[in-house]
Amino acid sequence: MSASKVYYTDLRVKNGDNLLTKLQRLIKTAGIGAIDFGGKYVAIKMHFGEPGNLAFLRPNYAKAVADVVKELGGKPFLTDCNTLYVGGRKNALDHLDSASLNGFNSITTGCQILIADGLKGTDEELVPVAGGEYVKEAKIGRAIMDADIFISLSHFKGHEATGFGGTLKNIGMGCGSRAGKMEMHSAGKPHVDQDLCIGCKQCAKICAHGAPQFEDKKAFIDHNKCVGCGRCIGVCPKDAVLPASDESNDTLNCKIAEYTKAVIDGRPNFHISLVIDVSPYCDCHAENDAAIVPNVGMFASFDPVALDLACAEAVNKQPVIKNSLLGDKMETEPHHDHFHTVSPETNWESSIEHGVKIGIGQKEYELIQVK
Repeated sequence: MSASKVYYTDLRVKNGDNLLTKLQRLIKTAGIGAIDFGGKYVAIKMHFGEPGNLAFLRPNYAKAVADVVKELGGKPFLTDCNTLYVGGRKNALDHLDSASLNGFNSITTGCQILIADGLKGTDEELVPVAGGEYVKEAKIGRAIMDADIFISLSHFKGHEATGFGGTLKNIGMGCGSRAGKMEMHSAGKPHVDQDLCIGCKQCAKICAHGAPQFEDKKAFIDHNKCVGCGRCIGVCPKDAVLPASDESNDTLNCKIAEYTKAVIDGRPNFHISLVIDVSPYCDCHAENDAAIVPNVGMFASFDPVALDLACAEAVNKQPVIKNSLLGDKMETEPHHDHFHTVSPETNWESSIEHGVKIGIGQKEYELIQVK
């Protein structure tokens, strides 16, 4: 098998050019035009940024991609799924408010925004994972699976559980419904914070298995009946139903790879990753620490595994910014690579290896620079 092609452009521009036209030139050179977009719905999966975080991708980049899709005859929409944790994106209304606060709307992006797993994060499609070792049926936001073509637009940065957040993380974790996210994070079942529970019984109404029980008007989950679907998490108005978080980081990475396969298997897909503002932690934080390395550039490929590996290797070639978390840790931590040094308990290579194993990409790549 020949090496996958990963296309790259740096962030240098001359008079008469700009980064947005350079991004469009990159994805066209990378072959996005080989996809038949004619009249088809195109999901562009990205992260709209948790309120308070400023490291997320600007909406201008999304518009640059959406404009190319429209030029090629497609019908693009921006999309993400609701978060499992409490924050500004845990339901579709808050999620859209957060997106708007961060500058995303139909004018700034040139297309509409849909929250793929619906109002409460329960609108999902069960998608078989061919050859899945950890996941047999992924729970994917329905609007993402309804699309004819899938494009990922990722901000490449560090991550405290997966090592880095790139294309696989953006697709696998990002496209999971709230129940899907729980499945990736946990082998266990949810529990109830008694101090937050108000006894409204919404969890009991949505459960098909009678797992929520009540004592002194407070809910608890009977784990003998619970099947771990996570729907009770989505409907709780007080965020009192909490997921377990008991999977190892390696298993989490493997599940993310398998969820990625569920999303892209059997339909045209294309992937873009911007290695800029490389913050040490996820954009899901309501803050962002200083970048750990200088900005690198923009990358694109049909192969999500090769793309992640190319971006990771590009980051690891960069000098460390001293006034950053990585700079601080370089003084005290043994240095294996930049991501391990920031988050020593992580192993980003496991996502790459498992992605190769389940057939969603390969490690061998040819890096092609676009001017």
